[in-house]
Amino acid sequence: MTDSQAPEKTGTHTTGTNPLAPAPEGARTAADVVTPELVAQLTKGVLGSGRTANHTPFTGEKLADLPESTPEDVLKAFEAARAAQAVWERTPVRQRAAVLLRFHDLLLERQAEVLDLIQLETGKARLHAHEEVQAVAVAARHYGRKAPAYLRPKRHAGAMPTLTKVTELRHPRGVVGQIAPWNYPLELSVGDALPAFVAGNAVVMKPDTETCLTALWARDLLIEAGLPADVCQVVLGDGPVVGPELVKHADYVSFTGSTRTGREVAQGAAARLVGVSLELGGKNAMLVLADADIEKAAAGAVRACFSSAGQLCISIERLYVHESIADAFLERFAARTKAMRLGRSLAYGADMGSLVGERQLKTVSRHVEEAVAKGATVVAGGVARPDIGPYFFEPTVLDGVTEPMAVCSEETFGPVVSIYRFSTDDEAIEQANSTPYGLNASVWTKDARRGRDVAARLRTGTVNVNEGYAPAYGSVQSPMGGMKDSGLGRRHGSEGILKYTEAQTVAQQRLLPMAPSLGMDDAKYAAFMSRSLRLMKAFRFR
Repeated sequence: MTDSQAPEKTGTHTTGTNPLAPAPEGARTAADVVTPELVAQLTKGVLGSGRTANHTPFTGEKLADLPESTPEDVLKAFEAARAAQAVWERTPVRQRAAVLLRFHDLLLERQAEVLDLIQLETGKARLHAHEEVQAVAVAARHYGRKAPAYLRPKRHAGAMPTLTKVTELRHPRGVVGQIAPWNYPLELSVGDALPAFVAGNAVVMKPDTETCLTALWARDLLIEAGLPADVCQVVLGDGPVVGPELVKHADYVSFTGSTRTGREVAQGAAARLVGVSLELGGKNAMLVLADADIEKAAAGAVRACFSSAGQLCISIERLYVHESIADAFLERFAARTKAMRLGRSLAYGADMGSLVGERQLKTVSRHVEEAVAKGATVVAGGVARPDIGPYFFEPTVLDGVTEPMAVCSEETFGPVVSIYRFSTDDEAIEQANSTPYGLNASVWTKDARRGRDVAARLRTGTVNVNEGYAPAYGSVQSPMGGMKDSGLGRRHGSEGILKYTEAQTVAQQRLLPMAPSLGMDDAKYAAFMSRSLRLMKAFRFR
């Protein structure tokens, strides 16, 4: 059934059909984009004796046959990466950074290619796919420009002024094992690996099989930009099979995914005493304070809740609105939500795309149906849209959600948001913090100082004032990550690259030893050092 043949129904779309007028480029099909020649090119060099496949959420049809890696294949990938890393590490950092800057330019020039792949593999609207292009380009530019400064040797004060010269060096960890999720297949695969590469590491990457063509395309583009091919290895296969093998061999592990799996990854890394960074789940809150601009907050809530069909770790699932403006806000928010256009064409214009698959659809449906059965009200949406595609679900707003409902506390990871009312800022902050997660939050107010004060009291890794998630995430010089059960470590900024390095302190002692000398016995040396320590404090030595 085509979109134009879909039956009439009520709900978010008053006609029941996909309301988007087809654009000329929307006539492209999956077969036009994912050709056998493209698949052969992208999978060249991927080790795998088995066979697997991926599919498009838009229709459920198969996109490509793919190699499937075994544990032995993973070991071979690490061996090749380790050999290549030894050479790559000796490449001057400015030459490594230049690869990122060339990749930046190529990505923007050829973005149409990867936008098609992202849409076909994830089911996103094209504008939401473009958010990934933006994020990766910004990260490539930032680390391409700033990596030499982040990694250069740093001088520090020594134990004894003028007598001790101390230098901090940064060495690459070696081979990074990266496990990337399906929801942002460009940004959370190669985008996350960029600082690891420029720091001198190799990477063995395991993207989700259903979205691996995007990651493989980006790897191909990096090689075109000058990255040695063996420095970036890709393995494909089931997470429970391939994932532990990456943890088993890696010198550092980067993981983005569920909290449950993140704990398992952390345990495996801890057993080997290797470092790990984890970006995990979230149940993110948006606070609309009494003085907020209601129209702007309603428009911002649509972006914050329904980008990528809510399948974004930092999207909003809990919406706290001051009781004095709650009804007016909800009216405007619901109207904007009902006006959203669902679509699956490879063109700009749709406001939201599809869920990624049956598992996500079942979770979203279960959360909404259980909430309604226990007394919640559907203000907008609330139903699946198989007339558009097998995994489409209308953007949904729920009111009257209470604690026993799963949607109240469990991560939905779909286009569903619950509305709650509050009377004071303290109450809103307490409710927003009453979750084991702490990834992202949003605060809306006309008072900038008030917004910053409220933000500082929220226990989340990032907080956005008068926007949902993009300003904090897009500020790549600042760290981004989670508190509590939302993870360990940070991406972006100095933390995002230094985590892929080992710090080494080199201290050179000159003229006098750190021991009794110049005829001093132990007692005189101890007295001399005591006087020296008092003087260093008095003269404010660090």
